[in-house]
Amino acid sequence: MAKLTVIIPYYQKEPGILRRALTSVFAQSYVDFDVIIIDDQSPYSAAKELELLPKAQSERITVIRQPNGGPGGARNTGLDNVKPETEFVAFLDSDDLWTTDHLMNAYTSMTRFNADCYWASITGSEEFDYHFGIGALEKTERVTRLQDAPLILELPEMSRVMLKDWGFLHLSCMVIGRPLFQSVRFEAALRLAAEDVLFFCDCVLAAGRVILCDAPGAVRGEGVNIFHGIDSDSQEFLKQQFNTWVALDTLEGRFSGRAEEIASIRHGKQTARSQALWGQVRLVKRRKLPQVDLLARWIWRDPRLLQSAVQLATRKFSRQA
Repeated sequence: MAKLTVIIPYYQKEPGILRRALTSVFAQSYVDFDVIIIDDQSPYSAAKELELLPKAQSERITVIRQPNGGPGGARNTGLDNVKPETEFVAFLDSDDLWTTDHLMNAYTSMTRFNADCYWASITGSEEFDYHFGIGALEKTERVTRLQDAPLILELPEMSRVMLKDWGFLHLSCMVIGRPLFQSVRFEAALRLAAEDVLFFCDCVLAAGRVILCDAPGAVRGEGVNIFHGIDSDSQEFLKQQFNTWVALDTLEGRFSGRAEEIASIRHGKQTARSQALWGQVRLVKRRKLPQVDLLARWIWRDPRLLQSAVQLATRKFSRQA
């Protein structure tokens, strides 16, 4: 009869990663939780990771095995299996770690301020310098300070700020209440792209109240997670950028009539186009064929990709001249 459910999508190729994450879960100062692990057809099974856990911990864990559906599909499976008595859901990527008071800060502040969407700050190595602490928002944005210790903020223009730069948001620092986990889901088809940003926006739009905590909630993993194993030279890179464009195009419809949000979304769409085209240029330079089929699908949905390609070629030839 836990008040909070922890959802962990799992797809790993090395032992020990999930056990490390679970150690941080069971070290929480808030203890009224259960855990759902979705084994997304992982090369290294979740069952092997749980064999050495104490019985008192393993009894609080439900493992659901499914055909590979990607991180969004795995999280949706977790959301679909939350018990009726649950009040809150917290997400944790299997290669991330929680700080000791993450769930306590979330539960206490969400209850106190009647919020159904919460983020804490994320920390990590210099590799993830695009993330920044929530407290930094006080320097650049109009905020409402609700509490000093830990610092709890509210952003009156949350959607505008997050679309301009969502580097202060991360799924492993997110906790949602019943109105959201009963109704909002990830776009599972948008694998390895912006499905998390689309989910963030849908939660913000549906939430009665969103609050932010400056105290670190999680430590970002070091890139071991296979979900994040695509680089710009990978054959999967074009698909990732296409899915990012699709997610942002979907978002554009969510924010009709809101000029600043639309401007940020369109900037993101153009970035996805540019990244995709440069990726194809690198393929050609390595004497590999461009991915014509997917490029054609993209152009059919988004003729501006062709315009971007022409502009890229024009710039390239003008520099050579």
